Amino acid sequence: MSISFIDLKAQQARIRDKIETGLKIVLDHGAYIMGPEIAALENRLRDWTGAKHNITCSSGTDALLLTLMGLGLKAGQGVIVPSFTFAASAEVMPCMGAVPVFAEIEDNSFNLNPGKLSAALAAGKGAGIDVVGIIGVGLFGQPANYAAIKTFANDNGLWLVDDAAQSFGAALNDQPVGQLADVTCTSFFPAKPLGAYGDGGAVFTDDAKIAEIIRSCRVHGMGQNKYENVRIGMTGRLDSIQAVVLDAKLDIFADELALRQQAADRYAALLGHLVDVPVLSCGATSSWAQYVIKLPRGTDRVTLIRKMETAGVPTAIYYPVPMHRQPPYAQYPVSGCNLPVTMDLCDRVLALPMHPYLEVAQQEHIAASLEQALA
Repeated sequence: MSISFIDLKAQQARIRDKIETGLKIVLDHGAYIMGPEIAALENRLRDWTGAKHNITCSSGTDALLLTLMGLGLKAGQGVIVPSFTFAASAEVMPCMGAVPVFAEIEDNSFNLNPGKLSAALAAGKGAGIDVVGIIGVGLFGQPANYAAIKTFANDNGLWLVDDAAQSFGAALNDQPVGQLADVTCTSFFPAKPLGAYGDGGAVFTDDAKIAEIIRSCRVHGMGQNKYENVRIGMTGRLDSIQAVVLDAKLDIFADELALRQQAADRYAALLGHLVDVPVLSCGATSSWAQYVIKLPRGTDRVTLIRKMETAGVPTAIYYPVPMHRQPPYAQYPVSGCNLPVTMDLCDRVLALPMHPYLEVAQQEHIAASLEQALA
């Protein structure tokens, strides 16, 4: 049985005609960067989220970097961020001369633990850092508990960013991702629930001033035109070809999110007696970018992965080493007692195939293979 970790080919079969038509239009008009497709896509993304402003850009990492520029982050200032995340969430601070302050996560959601934020703030201040903001991460598709995190941020005069690289399309208490923080960033990397055929990203905010700065920074800090530079910026534009792909994928995005939820429900029924399966927090939905289980403590994960490969089941580990244990980041403040929940999860997590086109028989084979590998 052939099982794909993600299946972009099955998805493409649904939308290829529209993509090819759109690509021909781009080839005909020749506006490959910031063509009319960009404004059309930004309008659709605003409609999806309800955010007042959407700025597309060249990647999810650039979305974070542009956001920090828009928020005015200064060298030496600190930003609280989970250590259990992809590198981009933390690396954008050192890129601006700022400091990531690593915080603990919840065992059940894999996201920032609001009850541990005070320890992170204290760790930053104890290191002499002026902590000015928080970057939460909607890991694996589920938004963090932004109601509680936002309360903490407001009480302590901090801004809040939602790194929704994996959670675009999800919601919390009926509010879509894009409205849960002061600024939201997402990624359109091909493997994401809403992915392009190259790099891409976007920023969402209701703050007109922040949006204005981000638009300027996206094109080298431009003013009235790109040859007038009013601030330090970068090059971070989305190309028209990626906009064509994303426009086509938006047509089926709601249906694919429903299919991902069905796949997640099947996994929970098949695997719940074997491992700890993901649990959604109260009021949360997930875009199920990844389906990540927790293996029983003491499991030889390397051997288990080898057995799964032999059975034809691809797997991945997100993430084997937390950011605060990576050599470039070891110098930065860490809250609490070395983040025990983070460390435990790094030893136990395993991602299984997840995409909208998983078949029942494939998931049954995955479950049977996992049960045999655990035996």
